Amino acid sequence: MKIADKKSTLQDVQSDEKLAFTRLKKENLDQNRVHSLLKFLPDPVLAFSLDNKVEYINPEFEKVFGWTLKEVKGKNIKFIPDNAINQTKERMKQLRKNRSSYNFETQRYTKDGRILDILINGSILYNQNNKATGLVLVFRDLTTEKRMTKSNQIMFKISKALHHYQKLGDLITFINKEIQKLISVEGSFIMLADKPKKQLYFLSAQYRDSESEKQFEKIRFPDNQGVSGRVYKSGKPLIIPDVSKCSFFLKRITNETDLNTNNMLSVPLKLKDKTIGVVTVANKLHGEFDNIDTELLSMVSNTIALPIENARIHEELQKSNKELKALNHAKDKVVNHLAHELKTPISVLGASIKLLLKKYRTEGLENPLIKKILERGLRNLNRILEVQNEVEDLLRIKDFKAYKILNKLVDACKDELAILFENETENTDILDRVNETIESVFGPQKMYAQKVFLVDYIPKLLKKLRLGFMHRKCLLNTQMEKTLPVYIPPEILEKITTGIIRNAFEYTPDNSKIDIIVKQTANGPELIITDYGIGFSKEKLHLIFENYFAPPESIDYSTKNAYDFNAGGSGFDLLRIKIFSEFYNFKIEINSERCSLIPNDNDLCPGDIDLCQACAGQNGCFNSGGTSIHIQFLQ
Repeated sequence: MKIADKKSTLQDVQSDEKLAFTRLKKENLDQNRVHSLLKFLPDPVLAFSLDNKVEYINPEFEKVFGWTLKEVKGKNIKFIPDNAINQTKERMKQLRKNRSSYNFETQRYTKDGRILDILINGSILYNQNNKATGLVLVFRDLTTEKRMTKSNQIMFKISKALHHYQKLGDLITFINKEIQKLISVEGSFIMLADKPKKQLYFLSAQYRDSESEKQFEKIRFPDNQGVSGRVYKSGKPLIIPDVSKCSFFLKRITNETDLNTNNMLSVPLKLKDKTIGVVTVANKLHGEFDNIDTELLSMVSNTIALPIENARIHEELQKSNKELKALNHAKDKVVNHLAHELKTPISVLGASIKLLLKKYRTEGLENPLIKKILERGLRNLNRILEVQNEVEDLLRIKDFKAYKILNKLVDACKDELAILFENETENTDILDRVNETIESVFGPQKMYAQKVFLVDYIPKLLKKLRLGFMHRKCLLNTQMEKTLPVYIPPEILEKITTGIIRNAFEYTPDNSKIDIIVKQTANGPELIITDYGIGFSKEKLHLIFENYFAPPESIDYSTKNAYDFNAGGSGFDLLRIKIFSEFYNFKIEINSERCSLIPNDNDLCPGDIDLCQACAGQNGCFNSGGTSIHIQFLQ
């Protein structure tokens, strides 16, 4: 039907209603004739006596509001919402005074508790003696019309917002607020699917306040559980009028948050060929969810699905690109550091060969072959130093690919050092150790994942490492809980755990403590190593994974042993663990706080709580700083 036709029909209906009122006044019709006339009006009609007792309702009233004439005749229908009582009383006074009233917009309840937006036209009824005998009201249901108008306004606001919000989180928060207004609910939630893990998680929760919303951030659940899980799997909307009667309602959400769910509506968040999540609203403020709510929420869902997916992909690409840049930068730093570290032993070897040549000449030895070997070794060592210098220069160029240069450098070291040792010494064990070291650091390795129980593995590892840290006066506390096994190459697991434990000792002063905890979590086994040492400043903590964590200067760690306080080291342990996490299905998280007594990186700790004049004993040191590293092995 065209818009012009709709307007014409509406005008005709309004004309019929006014004509009916006019005839009622002029002709003083009796009650039966009134009922006959009002019966055929297309809108709900209610006739009642002056004491508000119902005398008649027409079939359309029964259809819209749910009561039958038999149920309400002679009674007072209490269907006025509290917020409309005063307004209605005032309007009824005007009606009695003016004998009629038109276009009164208000709200009324239905029998089943729904609240309708309505328009009321009314008139007083008179008998043949021109005495008022009652009133007649004609209602027009504006609920759908007003909802659609409101929906169009909100959809327009959402469409405009899609281009103004740069961050997905801000966009979703805005959309959730608009959904709350549109459906009139207590809570609105948008959940996305994590397909690799087969889970649903809360992308946004619009609820009572920010603290309540935060409770949903860490909740994840299998994508086939709960009402939302069923909607996600089926791809069809679902209304739950009473969750206490729903066998598959997920009580975990209620238990872990302050959301007390009474009823809910969920619709799928769908693209053309797939479902990417679910939009759920809970606790309708007036009445129960109906098909109109489902249609409105589905319309919003269809509008926001593509922008959400695009924004999510964009953020993931940005995150990946940022991590890739950080790893590339860190890699270049590592290569630069390795190249720099090679300079010292190569220089020492060069100096040693020069001494051999000098001694060779001083003692007048006449063996051309030995002289040739020494000169060749010295010449190639100088070549390696030249390559090293070129590497340092080239690494200053942003787009330089360091990996190939490092391989060439290492290959050169390996070949020339092999020739040198073979010709200059009979101690083949040194050569073997050099080769083994080079191969272990740079060579390809075949490693296979094995089933490991951390509760058994960690104590054995600590026993193995004890000889290295037994000279330290640090209390080592362990708390082991039986967990599911982890599947990882033992060589990698040893590097991970040994590196973290060594770092914990090297950043913890004597008479302090280190805690090692193994526990089972919902996501899998977790290893937590906490030291109560000097901690990292915010700047240095940011650099650990974002760039390259610079260790103490070589002069600091070259004179100390592993596990000594502030021994430092190459500084690659945490970076290496981060790289391992990309391949071996675990996550690493670091929480650290720099000791408040030495807040700057250049501030020094005496290395022993008893020697710290600013620290009030052990408890003071324990509460002043430290680092906690969490390794979450994912299942």
